[in-house]
Amino acid sequence: MALVLVANSESRAGIEPARRVLEAKGSALDAVERGIRPVEADLSVRTVGRGGAPDLLGNMEFDAAIMDGRTRRAGAVSALRDRLHAISVARQVLERLPHVMLVGKGASRFADEVGIKAEPLLTEQARAAHNRWLETHVRAEDRDFWPDVPLASYAWASSKDYAKAGTTAFIAVDVKADMAVGTSTSGWAQCYPGRVGDTPIIGAGLYADSRYGACVCTGVGEMTIRTGAARTVVALLKAGARVRDACADALADLSELAEGVLGPVVVHAVDTSGACAVLCNQDIGRDSSWFYWTEGMAEAALRQAEVFGGG
Repeated sequence: MALVLVANSESRAGIEPARRVLEAKGSALDAVERGIRPVEADLSVRTVGRGGAPDLLGNMEFDAAIMDGRTRRAGAVSALRDRLHAISVARQVLERLPHVMLVGKGASRFADEVGIKAEPLLTEQARAAHNRWLETHVRAEDRDFWPDVPLASYAWASSKDYAKAGTTAFIAVDVKADMAVGTSTSGWAQCYPGRVGDTPIIGAGLYADSRYGACVCTGVGEMTIRTGAARTVVALLKAGARVRDACADALADLSELAEGVLGPVVVHAVDTSGACAVLCNQDIGRDSSWFYWTEGMAEAALRQAEVFGGG
């Protein structure tokens, strides 16, 4: 099987570092981590790491996960405060702990333990955008008491902008035909504090099994959590489905959701032949574009996801 790299549109800054790892016969796990770290540091990406968006209280909380398709071991963190490289904390969870996921204060403690220290990550641009949102949406009767007011209605208000949320997501296949997947995000802007999307949820936002294939999802994580979308795709590959059909079936399942927060989801997958497919449940233009690279290509190609309505 050839070397393969697939990443979503948010991931431009990490394509070359990930590609260099694979070309040097490095592991898929290393390629994924090396690919995501530059995206977390990229100020032009408004949905990941530094430059990302805060929750309703103005706090920066990060989610990330990484999974080894050879062993099906995984590491994930959620509600991790003020750490730039959440993907590296997740990698250390995989490498050092008997657990799969750490959250909140435990994730922060572990980050300190592995030498990933807290730092200010709320940029002035993100702070200004957050303040503008509050000025527009917070009711007059709540302003004098903010944030010590009920927040649920404001989380619903922020859901109207959820289509602007994003994640960096990578799939890599290395020289040994081992697969790995990884994701990282600052999450839904102005979300309820402590909200967890699909980014760190193994089986929802990402899944890898080197025997069959790998999948990462971006978009409305509440939807892919409800259907276990990433695991569904890989299970369909195990059952013999073509990679495009597996993605289409997962989106068809999503299309049957009729309540809750609904919106765009992009499903990216690779099978053991190296075939790739990226499908979206609605047309969101350039936001559903993706990068593809395989050995022999001088650089990664930018492609557009197929729109599949599921109806």
